[in-house]
Amino acid sequence: MRRLTGIGVSPGIVVGRAVIMIQRAQVLRYQIPPGRMEHEISRLEQSRSRSRQQLADIRESLARRRGRKLASLFDAQFLMLDDPMVIPRAAEIIRNQRVNAEWAVQQVFHELSAVFDEVADPYLRERRGEIADLVGRLNMNLRQGLETPRDLLRELDESSVLIADELTPSLAAQVDWTKVRGFATDAGSRTYHTAILARSLEVPAVVGLHNASRSIEAGQLVVVDGSGNELIVDPSDEVLAGVARHADDRRPAVNVDAERRRPATTADGVRVRLDANIEFPDDLAAARYAGAEGIGLYRSEFLFTSAACDIADEDQQYEIYRGMLAGMAPGSVTIRTFDVDEDQLASYVANRDVSAWAAKEDRGSRQGLRGLRLSLSRPELFQVQLRALLRAAGHGALRIMFPFVSGVEQVRDARRLVTETAAELARRGESVPPVPIGVMIEVPAAAYTADLLAREVDFFTIGTNDLIQYCLAVDRADERVSRLYQPLHPAILRMIVMVRRAAARHRIPVSLCGEMASDPALLALLVGLGLRELSMTPGAIPIAKQVLAEAHSGELRAMARRILRMATVDEIERELFSALARLSHAGE
Repeated sequence: MRRLTGIGVSPGIVVGRAVIMIQRAQVLRYQIPPGRMEHEISRLEQSRSRSRQQLADIRESLARRRGRKLASLFDAQFLMLDDPMVIPRAAEIIRNQRVNAEWAVQQVFHELSAVFDEVADPYLRERRGEIADLVGRLNMNLRQGLETPRDLLRELDESSVLIADELTPSLAAQVDWTKVRGFATDAGSRTYHTAILARSLEVPAVVGLHNASRSIEAGQLVVVDGSGNELIVDPSDEVLAGVARHADDRRPAVNVDAERRRPATTADGVRVRLDANIEFPDDLAAARYAGAEGIGLYRSEFLFTSAACDIADEDQQYEIYRGMLAGMAPGSVTIRTFDVDEDQLASYVANRDVSAWAAKEDRGSRQGLRGLRLSLSRPELFQVQLRALLRAAGHGALRIMFPFVSGVEQVRDARRLVTETAAELARRGESVPPVPIGVMIEVPAAAYTADLLAREVDFFTIGTNDLIQYCLAVDRADERVSRLYQPLHPAILRMIVMVRRAAARHRIPVSLCGEMASDPALLALLVGLGLRELSMTPGAIPIAKQVLAEAHSGELRAMARRILRMATVDEIERELFSALARLSHAGE
């Protein structure tokens, strides 16, 4: 038995099997049952096959455009795919340690990096970058079908404790806290946002453990004692008996239903609308259970990846949309039209033996032809979706939203197609009610022309994930620059204010979705910036309600004014978390 001393930030004591999350590496480590080992190894082999094909495509494209000499730069990665120190070694780690494939690949990277770090030759040391590139590609391909930590955590078979290097609120909002009973982190303090988060979740938590995520093995039995400021590894029978005696210390479920249904308001009564983001129709129940007033974002493109229906089949789409609208009534449902790029569409039509979209050599950057741009270039598919949506509109409060908009012309073209589609349905004898049309503000061009776009649409939704990425020129999947993905960058906050003001001038509603809305600390700032509609992952809604109930709108506005005058992310973070710590202590 080992006792690790930290800082208890949320009282209570729980026991569970350790699930390890290394947030900085974006890899979750968890123990797998013996019967799942071959499945994990199969996933590893599939990732190797996909990586090999991708590298072959890249090499062929480079050879055609830049010559064979440049293309040969990828030869080393091809050799690594067959090296016994990479995939076979990862498979060995899976079998010996009973861990998931993502973590095994990460361990291989650490082992090989250590070897290269000891090499004296600078040229050979630089080859470590090629290993990092290949490992990143393997992990990217392993994540196909498991997009978020929430998806990974669905694989757990028993009550668990999350051990992380750090736990961001956006990650915590995706965790199923019926499975994860408590958490412990290497980083954190009493006044850091993790402490605020722990109290909001009302789950036992210990922070400031320094290296727990490295020293604890996935699957080890641990006890989180938030009252005693410690994490106990491999507890004795006596300790486990003590945990059992305290099993009733957790929050009683009194008036839980009434609390979920309660509208979100600040301590001084300012009303804030909280909607849910969902990816699959089955998530509707979770949204209602969490107390969402509506669906602020349904990502319809998951009909592609989940094989839920044939997107060329109008009736199949209609049934899905109709069920969602009826299921959420009387709350509104905002459905985003397909936000896919040309590669994703090409893969879809290829798998269904539909006419080819474009030859590989004719396709350009994935950032170019995407979202509404792509839909407008394929009006026959776009109108199938529009017909299905407009037919479903009679079964609830539908709002249609166009993604990846960069100009007024695109909105006008899309609205013209909506009008034509409604007229076509009317000729078929189908009644189509008025449907609000909106756009996602997720590229700087849309933010800077928000006053012009507001004249063309009925509502805005600020999509912060892409807005941050495009505004700051940062690819979150690229570990070399991912630290520059900063939601609190002054440019992002000023863009949000600019869009909100443009919407207010034209008297249209504006909502904000994305990870910023799911972060309790950033949520408070967003309300201070004047936003009154937010859409988030369902699990974040109860936390958001509690954070808002403890804050006065005047204090949040004053905090936001101070923050808007600050020049750096560090200054903004210090002001934000110190202000929230004061608010949190005032509410105790």
